[in-house]
Parts: sequence; C-alpha cells; structure tokens
Amino acid sequence: MKKKEVQSQRNALPKSPTSIQGLDEITGGGLPKGRPTLICGGAGCGKTLFAMEFLVRGATQYNEPGVFISFEETEKELTANVASLGFDLDNLVKHKMIWLEHIHVERGELEQSGEYDLEGLFIRIHLAIESIGAKRVVLDTIESLFAVLPNQLILRAELRRLFRWLKRKGVTTIITAERGEGTLTRQGLEEYVSDCVILLDHRVNDQSSIRRLRIVKYRGSTHGTNEYPFLIDEDGFSVMPVTSLGLNYVSSPDRISTGIPRLDTMLSGKGYFRGSTVLVSGTAGTGKTSIAAQFVEAACKREERVLFFTFEESPSQLVRNMRSIGINLESWVKKGLLQFHATRPTLYGLENHLTTSIKLINKFEPNIVILDPINAFVMGENQTEVNTMLVRLVDFLKMKRITAFFTSLTSATDNLEIPDVYISSLIDTWLLLRDIEIGGERNRGLYVLKSRGMAHSNQIREFRLTNHGIELLDVYVGASGVLTGSARLSQETIDDAEQLLRQQEIGSKQFGLERKREAMEAQIVVLRSEFEAEESEALKVIGIEKARNERFTQDKVKMGKSRRGDVYIKTIGTNKKKKNI
Repeated sequence: MKKKEVQSQRNALPKSPTSIQGLDEITGGGLPKGRPTLICGGAGCGKTLFAMEFLVRGATQYNEPGVFISFEETEKELTANVASLGFDLDNLVKHKMIWLEHIHVERGELEQSGEYDLEGLFIRIHLAIESIGAKRVVLDTIESLFAVLPNQLILRAELRRLFRWLKRKGVTTIITAERGEGTLTRQGLEEYVSDCVILLDHRVNDQSSIRRLRIVKYRGSTHGTNEYPFLIDEDGFSVMPVTSLGLNYVSSPDRISTGIPRLDTMLSGKGYFRGSTVLVSGTAGTGKTSIAAQFVEAACKREERVLFFTFEESPSQLVRNMRSIGINLESWVKKGLLQFHATRPTLYGLENHLTTSIKLINKFEPNIVILDPINAFVMGENQTEVNTMLVRLVDFLKMKRITAFFTSLTSATDNLEIPDVYISSLIDTWLLLRDIEIGGERNRGLYVLKSRGMAHSNQIREFRLTNHGIELLDVYVGASGVLTGSARLSQETIDDAEQLLRQQEIGSKQFGLERKREAMEAQIVVLRSEFEAEESEALKVIGIEKARNERFTQDKVKMGKSRRGDVYIKTIGTNKKKKNI
C-alpha cells in the first residue's frame, strides 16, 4: 500500500502555486507547471488582474521571476492599475523579478518572406525570459494577434507553434483571451491547445453583479468543476471554494447562554449549542434584533468575539436603540470584542456578499456571527440563490465552529413559518416571535419551533422589552387560552382577589379551631384541678385507714402476749395467718 502511495505521488503532475486565496485548493496545488493555461472571459471579468497576481505572487513568494507581455496596456498603465492592490511593479522590475513589456503589434513586424508568422514575437519573448531567468510568462491578450494574421490557417498553425514553443521553454504560461459567441474564445482554438482552461464570468442578475470562476479543463489533474464565487478587492484576487465544503465538521457538545436566563430554561436550562445555527424570525417590531443584541452582550461578557452584519440599520443607530433596553454595545466595540459591518444588500451581488463575509470572518476570527436580517437579500425571484449562499455560509461557519445567529423578517399576513421553510434545514434552533392581539392590545410572544439535540419548552411565553433587558413572563392560561398584556393583568387581579378571600376564609377557620383548642385546654385544666383535689382527699382517707389498721394489728399482738396464748392474727391484704406464742 505504501509503495502505491509513493508511486502515485511521484507521478503527480507538477504544479506552480498561485497563492491566490482558494484557487490552489480547487486546482489541487496551482496551475500546471511548465504548461500553458488559458484564462478566458468577457470584458471586465478580471483576466489581467488574475494573470498579474500570478506573476507577482510567484516573484515575491516563490522566487520565480516572471515576464508580462501586454498587447494592449503600456508598462506605465499596468503599474498604475495594480498599485491599488499593493503590487509595486517598479521595485520588482528594478530587482529583475518582473519583466514588463508592451508590444504594439504591427503587421509589418510579423512579415517575413511574403508570409506572416509569429517568429518576431518568439524572439522578443525569448529575450525577456533569458534576461531575468523567468519561470512564469503572461501574454495579455492574444486577440491582438488575430488582426495582423487574417489568414485563419496560418493563425491556427502559429498558435499551435506558440504553445508548443512555450512548453519547450519550460515556463508556466498564462494566456488571456476574450470570450466568443457560443465559444470560450473568439477563435475557438485556444481552449483546445491549452493544458488548463479557466473561465471567468461577470454576470448581472436582478441588477446585482456576480463574479464566478470555473475550471473548464485541467489535463492530468483532478480539479473542482463547480462555479466558484470570486472577489477582486484591495487585497487582490480571491476565490471562495465553499461549494466544496462537506458535512464532515465536528459538532460541539458545549452550551452557551442566550443572555436571557428564562430562555435558557426553555432550552433545557443551558442555551444554544456552540457552533450551531440559530434563527429568530417574526414580524416587524417583535424584538428580533433585541434578542440578538442580548445574545451579543452575553457573549462579550464571556470575552468572546462577535462579528455583527447588519443590513438595515447603521451601527450607530443600532447601538442607540439597544441603549433603550439597557444594552450598551458601544463598550464592547471599544474593547475590540464586537465589530459591526453594515452594508445594503443591493451594494453588490450575493457572491460578493458571501466572499466579503468570509474574508471578514477569517480576518476577525469571531466566536459568534450575527446576520440581521438574512431575508434582506431576497429580491424578485432570487430566493434559490439566497438559499445557496446561506448554505455555503452556514457550512463555512460550522467548519470553523462559529455560532451563527440569523434574524428573519416575516409577513404578518402569512403563516409565520412558511417564509423561512427554504432555510429550515440549515437551522439547529429556531425561535419564532409573534404578535398576540387580545382586547385591542398587541403584545409579544415567543416559542421554540425546534431545537435539535435538546429537550425544549413547547409553551408560548410572553416577553417584554424593559429598560434592563428582555424579560420572559410566566405562562398564564385562562379560559380562552394564553392571556397577555392587560387581559393577563386583569385576570391576575381577579385571581388575586379570589386568593385573598380564600386566605381570609382559611384564616377564619384557623382562628375558630384555635379558640376551640384554647377552650378545650381550659376545661382540661379545670378537670385536672378537680381531680387533683379529690385525689388529695382520697389519699388522706387512705392514709388514715392504713394507720388505723396498723394500730389495730399492734393492739392484737399486745393482747396475745399479755394472755400468753396462741393468737392468730389475720394480716390485712393477705391470706396467711401469723401464730403468736
């Protein structure tokens, strides 16, 4: 078995790492080393930036000099365009780690012996490679060659020759090309002679832009075949291969408090599972954000880090509103335990929101992530896309063992459970908030719709937003069901009055019993006194009688002795006779 593994590793295709976040993961290590890779896509999808970052990362991280041949942008334009990404091309060129060259292709430059070929281009690329010992080469973009070689047969032959020549040079090459109508490239040839083909796509759905990457082919290597969202920002190119996440993450048995003691009691007394996904849904004004803020405060008190994504309120407004219920979130922001990220859902597309969120999570490394609310992304018919984005995000958070807390706004006219059914499979604990209207009043109610892996309450609990936080009240069930607000207070008043009457009746009965007991005890005292008096008289009589009996016995004895005869004296209290001689 070990021999087979070693043999497999030896036969693995050599690769050049890109150090582009996420790309090396889905390509299994990078681009094919010493072979050409085609990067194709429409205008503005990021082909040039992709290629430039590949060169810069190779030069700065792997000590592999690179050559960038541009057929459209000048050296000055390229340097200025990538400076915003933190790439100092002037310094790299100075130290011979990057060779920048703009080639303005003219038909006369390629003419030799009455025919047209790319021999002149080969010479210039060869010179650049040899000058700095390049290991990586970029040709951006190849469409410029098509205008000067109108003969398609010659063009195809020269392209094949160019790709074979680059392979013989042993350099890892990126060639960028514009996407054609119904084909990956305009000529429909480059994708067939390239060893690796990567398609970049920049599309717009429902007025939101989406960038995606797909590896169309990769000779000699396994690779991810899905479409992956990617982002171009101040840190460069980043790919989020979150669709490759599986269900092999480890679930934690640890429990964390909700921040509301009586809600912890409803969840078997211990709160949420760490690393689980919590959803609080309800209509407007039911207290979803307040419950989230209470959870945030409890987490920060435990010295845990919280990343709060808000899509409806600014951080300042949210902090101000939470002060009204006694929650001071600003203090946790100052301590660095709480960080807000506030954007409108329409700022950019779903994939950009996803990649931005994951990037911020990786940077801040929170224990808890709040999204308030998640259905702010739903616009038009994109509910399926929103669900897909949330699946990716939840899988990522579970892999990181981060507790996710989502809020969702539901419509008062619909079944409160229906709008969130499409994400219900992602949720471990689902709290549902509802309005309870009784007697012309609108009060708040809360119940646990589900909570995986734990026993939980099935009761609807009224709760109030007070100046010291959220209070869950006792369940009060009247003849017509659960009572809340004034109806509950009125019924409690009636019950208190009835309870008072019952207590008074009990007290009266207890007082009567006490009086009877005291009378009985007084009679017992009188009887005991009478008994003691009679007992005393009786004892006196008994004592006198005993004395007389003793005197009589003594007199009999004396009389017998004086007569000197036998006298039998019957002793009182016995059948024996005593003989006196």
